[in-house]
Amino acid sequence: MGLGSTAKKLQTVADMAEKLYAKVNEIREQVESMQDSVETTEARVGALERETARQRAVIEALAEQQGVDVDAVVDDLDLEAEADETDETDETEEESAADEPTGDDASADSPTDAA
Repeated sequence: MGLGSTAKKLQTVADMAEKLYAKVNEIREQVESMQDSVETTEARVGALERETARQRAVIEALAEQQGVDVDAVVDDLDLEAEADETDETDETEEESAADEPTGDDASADSPTDAA
């Protein structure tokens, strides 16, 4: 009876090892796929950064020709973006406050008031 029990335990361990091996292979394939995606994305981002740098150089040259202060324009855009973010945050906070029930609303729904 001892050998049968041991054989059953060994079979259980072997089954678990096979499942673990299959899972490890699956994870390895996923990691390799993700690495390929990261490399592809990295190449795309690099190309986009180079293209953006070229476009910026052209825009700055045109702006200089026209007498436009690029730094001042960028600073104005940054200030506008900050103001927009502040407005959005304020609106979100106001909406959240309006959605919260007050003590008056809770007592109006009370079943004792309806009677």
